[in-house]
Amino acid sequence: MNKKEIPVDGPEKEEHVDNLSTENGNDKTTEETTVENDLKEEDAKEEEETVENKKSKLSDKERLEKELSEMKDKYLRIFAEFDNYRKRTIKERQDIIKLAAKDSLGALLPAIDDFDRAIRAANDNENEEKIPEGIILIYNKLSKALEQQGIKEMVTTGQDFDPELHEALTKIPAPSDELKGKIIDTIEKGFYLNDKIIRYAKVVVGE
Repeated sequence: MNKKEIPVDGPEKEEHVDNLSTENGNDKTTEETTVENDLKEEDAKEEEETVENKKSKLSDKERLEKELSEMKDKYLRIFAEFDNYRKRTIKERQDIIKLAAKDSLGALLPAIDDFDRAIRAANDNENEEKIPEGIILIYNKLSKALEQQGIKEMVTTGQDFDPELHEALTKIPAPSDELKGKIIDTIEKGFYLNDKIIRYAKVVVGE
C-alpha cells in the first residue's frame, strides 16, 4: 500500500505568506494615506471656508460702518442746513420788525423836532414861561417812550464833525481854534435806533 506524501510547508509557502502580508500591509497603508489625505483636504476646505466667512463678516462690518458714517455725515449736513435756515429766518423776521419800527418811530421824529424848536425858541427869547408846563411834560414823556423803543438822540454840538454821522449844512468861522472842525450848532437832531442810524444830524461846522 502506497503512502500519500503530505506536503510540507517550505520556504515557498512562507514566501507566499509574506507576500500576502506585505500586500495586505500595502493596501492598509494606501487606505490610511487616502483617509488622511481626505481629512487634510476637508480640514483645508473648512479652514478656507472659515477664512472666507471671516472675510465676509469683516466686509459686512466695513460696509455697515461706511454706511453709518455716510448717514452720520448726511445727518450733520441736514442739521447744519436747518440750523442756518432757522437763524436766517429769525434774522429776516428781526429785520422786518426793525424796519417796521424804524418807519413807525421815524414818523414821530418831526413831532420831536417841533417840540424841540419851540422850546429852543422860548429859551432864546427868554420867554420859557410862555410854554405851558404840560407841553414840556408831553415832550419829555414822548422822548422817554421813544427811548424805551430803542430811539436814542445823537450827541452833536461840540463834537468833531464826522461825515459818517453828520450832514454839514453850512460852515462858519470857528469862534475859537478849539472849535475848528467841530460842530458849532445842530439844525436838526440825529437819531439812532438800536445803535443804527435812522437819521443823520444836520449841523453847522466851524472852520
